[in-house]
Amino acid sequence: MANKNGNLSAAKNAKKDEFYTQLSDIENELRHYRDHFKNKTVFCNCDDPYESNFVKYFAMNFNALGLKKLIATCYASSPVMYTQLTFFGEEEILYEDTNKKPYVIEISEVTDENGDGAVDLTDFELILKKNKPILLNGNGDFRSDECIELLKEADIVVTNPPFSLFREYVAQLIEYDKKFLIIGNQNAITYKEIFPLIKENKMWLGFKCGDMAFTVPESYEARETRFWIDETGQKWRSFGNICWYTNLDHSKRHEDLILYRNYSEEEYPKYDNYDAIEVGKTSEIPCDYDGAMGVPITFLDKYNPQQFEILDARKYALFDKQRNKNTYLIKDADGAINGKPKYARILIRKKEN
Repeated sequence: MANKNGNLSAAKNAKKDEFYTQLSDIENELRHYRDHFKNKTVFCNCDDPYESNFVKYFAMNFNALGLKKLIATCYASSPVMYTQLTFFGEEEILYEDTNKKPYVIEISEVTDENGDGAVDLTDFELILKKNKPILLNGNGDFRSDECIELLKEADIVVTNPPFSLFREYVAQLIEYDKKFLIIGNQNAITYKEIFPLIKENKMWLGFKCGDMAFTVPESYEARETRFWIDETGQKWRSFGNICWYTNLDHSKRHEDLILYRNYSEEEYPKYDNYDAIEVGKTSEIPCDYDGAMGVPITFLDKYNPQQFEILDARKYALFDKQRNKNTYLIKDADGAINGKPKYARILIRKKEN
């Protein structure tokens, strides 16, 4: 009984990280980076390459992007692993003999498989059938030796990593000096492992930041908000604070933020014990103040490193009993105003033109 209860507790406390990105969201973001992919090898860690819209995107756009190779792996614990293999027919009986072991798919060439003059979703199954999967010895986890060797071969990593392992995933990309375009929660900006990378311009936000909807496995329970089931029975979850994180340069990163507000002591109070003014909204950054300013983390969606420099960040974890979680506030020793702490802030300063 003890083991059974332990397994139930483990299942209850397990992180539910299976959020599957829509093809339209991938297309809308990737269109801003097309020049980065010519003659490059792209690596997509995913739950199952046959399910992954990232793999679909790069397979369909392989020639248009001028890719050298596409590598995709699956993860042994994925609830969708092997759910889309039926189109291979009886000839692929080897899957039944392997006890659903993880695998890797490598694509080095894409042709118009059905001869209609275009590579699209109708070609996707034929492309994958032509490129046979290779079984992995491990579990397909991004931290496994096999996946690390595949990572070393890649130039750019594009995927939606597990939100609960975002810190580890980014740390690995930085360790192996890889270019990347990945999805994460906006709150990751405040992580002690992530913020220094943003401050040092080693990573930044992509184009899309805000609402994004994901399909989720059947096992996911219904929620009161941001959850629905479509007409096909597919379950969905959405979040209002999803960002693309990258170290690929893009045009939005070099757009100046138009400043039109004027500074006044009344509208922009200083923190009690830190020489910076409080700016409650990014749109309210004054055009005529040259000192340090505390701005919301949403500022990074408008951040131009030629226009501003990031000085620091302040946050203080205060336990919220009603929400049963930590609420992150600016460190009250440095950033309270009249003794009242503020939410997480990024400290910035305008650069001289």
